[in-house]
Amino acid sequence: MPRVAAIDCGTNSIRLLVAELTVRHDGTADLRDLHREMRIVRLGQGVDATGRLAPEALERTRVALADYTVAARRKGAEKVRMVATSATRDASNRDDFFAMTREVLGVEAEVISGDEEARLSFTGAVGEQDPDDGPFLVVDIGGGSTELVLGTWDGQRAEVISARSVDIGCVRITERALKSDPPAAEEIGTATEIAAEVLAEAFAAVDVGKARTLIGVAGTVTTLSAVAQELPEYDSERTHLSRLSRADITRVSEALLSVDHAARAANPVIHPGRVDVIGGGAVIVNVLTEELARRGGPGELVVSEHDILDGIALSLIG
Repeated sequence: MPRVAAIDCGTNSIRLLVAELTVRHDGTADLRDLHREMRIVRLGQGVDATGRLAPEALERTRVALADYTVAARRKGAEKVRMVATSATRDASNRDDFFAMTREVLGVEAEVISGDEEARLSFTGAVGEQDPDDGPFLVVDIGGGSTELVLGTWDGQRAEVISARSVDIGCVRITERALKSDPPAAEEIGTATEIAAEVLAEAFAAVDVGKARTLIGVAGTVTTLSAVAQELPEYDSERTHLSRLSRADITRVSEALLSVDHAARAANPVIHPGRVDVIGGGAVIVNVLTEELARRGGPGELVVSEHDILDGIALSLIG
């Protein structure tokens, strides 16, 4: 059974999955996790304002990638795929990033399109769902972009019906609008307007009213679940496949936006690298789920710890 390594380098975090693939006769596969790891490197620091990757952000990413390279080799990964998303798509000096990744990892990093990012996230997210609960709408809120993907899952293969990626994420919206600590009411209002305006493009492209189940992936959503459950420490087994109602999302969003950095940092389930952007992420989730409900979509959010990383690993079949 082959072992593969998947690396997802986003605007806020870089993550590694080393897994063992069990391939069926029909060409589909199951994954068995050998190693998962996430680090906040904030590669997209300032990109929205400057259009360039900051030297210190590149260095943080290089250090994490060097450690991931060692971990993948120790676990016996035979194939490696690294994808880079929003921050590198937008940066004028992204060649510096590619040179660094080639030197450290030994393979080319791929800058994937927003639509490809959406497809991989969907494939990774729906694998444990009951096909009868579809169609599924997978929402992936990252640091620099948000993807909406509508599709089906028959228990073996995922099929995407429509998808759209838009340039709004927890880092972008925080840098644009949430300047105070805690954010002022006017800033929260501005952030809400920005999120609604940008997300309207995604809603125009994806018929969310067809979805029967809403699945949220990535760190913003999993953190909101952990906060809502008032966990004593972050526990992925407790957040995975947990559910958030509209009332839960509104309550947690308001709570996170009403307190300062120190109070958020004192919450043991919020990763230190997410402390200053989780409020912005909460704004996006709140706006998104409110609009979904208005359009007749699902009123409850299923939280998944499985996402684009799993999709990248599954893409290495063959």
